[in-house]
Amino acid sequence: MNFDALREAIASDNPGRARPALASLVEATPEQAEPLLLLGLQQSDMLLRQLSCSGLGHKPTPAGWEPLVHTLRHDPEVAVRAEAANALVSHGLQRAWPLLLEAFQREHEWLLRCSVLSAVAEHPEMAADQLLEIGRLAVADADGTVRVGGTEVLGRLAREGAPEASEVAEARALLAQLQHDSDHRVVGAALNGLQA
Repeated sequence: MNFDALREAIASDNPGRARPALASLVEATPEQAEPLLLLGLQQSDMLLRQLSCSGLGHKPTPAGWEPLVHTLRHDPEVAVRAEAANALVSHGLQRAWPLLLEAFQREHEWLLRCSVLSAVAEHPEMAADQLLEIGRLAVADADGTVRVGGTEVLGRLAREGAPEASEVAEARALLAQLQHDSDHRVVGAALNGLQA
C-alpha cells in the first residue's frame, strides 16, 4: 500500500478520491491505518468523517480514543456522532459507558440514541443497572423507534437477569406498562420481553 498516496487522497477533501482511499485501509494494520483515519476525521465531508469513525472502531488504537470522544461531543452531524458512539464501544464498554450515557441524555436525536442502544443492547459486559438505566431513558423518548429499542433492552434484562434482582423486577414492571403503549411495535417488544 502506498500510504503517501492514500494520505494525499484523504487530505484532498475530494470525496471521490478520499472515500476509496479510506475504504482501502481495511487491509492495513491498526497502526498503519490510525494516522490516516485521524486525518479523515478532520475533513469537511460528512461521509469521510463517518467512515473514519467506523475505521477507528474496527481498528482501535490508544490514540483513537480522544478524537472519537471529541467527535461524539462536537461533530455538527448526528450521523458522525452516532458512528463515534459505536466506535468508542470497541475501546471497552466500561470505559465508553459514561460517555454513551452522557450523549444519550444530552441528545434527543433518534439516530444517535438508536446507535447507542444498538451498541449496548446485546453487549455481554452490560450490567443489570446499566441496562435498566438506558432502557428507562429510552422508553420515555417521544420517538417510537427509540422506545422499541429501550423495550428490547428491558426485555433482555427481564430474560437474562438474575430473577431475584431488583433491576429485573423493575424491568418487568416497565414492560407490563409498555403493553399499553400507543405504538404496536413497542407493545410487541414488551410482550416478547415478558416471555422469559
